[in-house]
Amino acid sequence: MELRSAAFEHGGRIPFRYTCDGANVSPPLEISDVPETAAALALVMDDPDAPGGTFDHWLVWNIPPDTTSIPEDSEPEGVQGKTDFGRRGYGGPCPPDGTHTYRFKLYALDQELSLPQGARKSALEEAMTGHVLAQTLLAGVYTRNR
Repeated sequence: MELRSAAFEHGGRIPFRYTCDGANVSPPLEISDVPETAAALALVMDDPDAPGGTFDHWLVWNIPPDTTSIPEDSEPEGVQGKTDFGRRGYGGPCPPDGTHTYRFKLYALDQELSLPQGARKSALEEAMTGHVLAQTLLAGVYTRNR
């Protein structure tokens, strides 16, 4: 399974447009090679370099497994979780200082998850336990200039 973006390469710089300093819209994402047996996908974007521990920027699950792209500035079909910004939906990179890595993690699941909208990442991770068929990672970095 693979997750790519036309906006940045794996390990590359996330463009200003997709950050809190820019338009704060989600980057375009392309999904390929999802296992045929997948019943759903889950997408997590987080920042493991946040000062208080990993900060969650985007949580979506029960994405149809035949999804091949998530266009720029859009939410995929599915259920939205609550981010550490305290709301649902995409929240772009917004580091307090230094360069942070942002991970877009995609999971192929063998079943849809029975989680309510607004659930947190801990509940999502617990619900995914034992149901992950494949996973992939797209990472980018962003340095905030103040």
